[in-house]
Amino acid sequence: MPEAPKSVRLAELVATLSLGTDLGLGQPMEHVIRQCLIALRLSERLGFDESERAVVYYGGLLAWVGCHVDAFEQAKWFGDDIALKHDFRLVDKPRVGEMIASIGAGRPLFERVRTGVEFISTGMRDATVMLENHWLATDAMAGALGLSDQVRKTLQESFERWDGKNTPLGLKGEEIHLTSRLVTLADVVEVYHRSDGVEAAVDVARRRAGTQFDPTLVDVFCEEAPLLFSDLDAATGWDAVLAAEPALEATLTEDEFEEALEAIADFTDLKSPYIMGHSRGVADLAAEAGPNFGLGGPEVVTLRRAGLVHDFGRLGVSNAIWDKRSELTHPELERVRLHPYLSERMLAFSPMLAPLGTIAVQHHERMDGSGYPRGLAGDDITTSGRILAAADVYHALTELRPHRPGRTADEAASALRAEAKAGRLDGGAVDAVLRAAGHQVKRRRRGEWPAGLTNREVEVLRLLARGLSTKQIAERLVISRKTAANHVEHIYTKIGVSNRARAGLFAMKHGLMNDAEVFAEA
Repeated sequence: MPEAPKSVRLAELVATLSLGTDLGLGQPMEHVIRQCLIALRLSERLGFDESERAVVYYGGLLAWVGCHVDAFEQAKWFGDDIALKHDFRLVDKPRVGEMIASIGAGRPLFERVRTGVEFISTGMRDATVMLENHWLATDAMAGALGLSDQVRKTLQESFERWDGKNTPLGLKGEEIHLTSRLVTLADVVEVYHRSDGVEAAVDVARRRAGTQFDPTLVDVFCEEAPLLFSDLDAATGWDAVLAAEPALEATLTEDEFEEALEAIADFTDLKSPYIMGHSRGVADLAAEAGPNFGLGGPEVVTLRRAGLVHDFGRLGVSNAIWDKRSELTHPELERVRLHPYLSERMLAFSPMLAPLGTIAVQHHERMDGSGYPRGLAGDDITTSGRILAAADVYHALTELRPHRPGRTADEAASALRAEAKAGRLDGGAVDAVLRAAGHQVKRRRRGEWPAGLTNREVEVLRLLARGLSTKQIAERLVISRKTAANHVEHIYTKIGVSNRARAGLFAMKHGLMNDAEVFAEA
């Protein structure tokens, strides 16, 4: 099995993250990379020093990384969450107002009207906190990567507009850091330049001067536009952005690399409430199973890392598909079948992550050739790929999905054995995973949960993180709606958050999303 290089560049990891951001925004890969290069070139024209350009560099690559954290709510109210984010770059309107105009997009008229009525009563709050959620999640990622306060401040203000209308912080004009104003401008003009050339980019900048964009910054951009875009199409964006890193090449230690991959796993799982904690759970289960199937220490480390990023490609599929309660159509299934390939392609850009991608891409392959994306069979599937596939199936079966409840550990084990008997999963890998799972569920007693949460509050938090409403939580736990609402309020107070997306991130970070866990009596 190939091993990842020991020296891990921070820039390389952040640039890889940006490729996932591209998919979630409905943009082609390297949109964010090109945006970063444009912002850097403009910062040089403005006379930024090296430290300031470093802020532009990491701010440009990470600005929109949190845009998928409430894709569940986006799809619930507006249809295709990826299409929604793609279209935002094509209009100059206060973002919340544009979102309201998109309620029920793509649905029949009756459903749009019904969704609109529901939105007025319960959905307005979702819309108003979405942009705030985005930058808070982005800030959390920047913190996990050890980036500076200046970078985090730039990320915090990425959604602000020059006119200050309907933005998370309500900043306007020069209250917004210049680095944030620069990144926001570069984001939009890259889209228009890629589609229609320099004139289109200049035109959109001028039309939005004084509303979305800083007019003075627009003047500089328009004057320098031909040079800013020169050779941009001919350049290999990946190589160019790594070469453009302003500071000395920052590297991560092995422990820092592991922590960064765990942060990426958590961000991936925020894509849908139904997969909260899935990536970490699969990674840990596969790593536990590795020695039972003959893997050595370095191979187990690589396998766990591959497990952490195995679902990275999920960001390229709309939540209108992932969270659909009814049977998927053939085109929708084809989109789903692409996500392992997307994981591999994004990871393949980076020499340090490519070895993880060669394992991750196999987590839906099957021994009889019935899997995807390549229909590999038998010896064409690596040992690590077989273990990862079995761990993924086992863990997924124990999790709630929009079309089915989660199964018990024993039921998941029986289903896994049936898959091996049918020749779809490797029998040895299945045995290794089941031995690792142990079917001895860890029991926790009252007082062992983080933030002082009670057993019942942890149960409520899990359901809340998975997207259930207060009414649905009450029905599931056979309690009154008022009691459920009180639990939610107490949970938010204890863990210091105010909405589902942030509660879900807390639950994953603290390992609270294991639905198979049994509570012991106090």
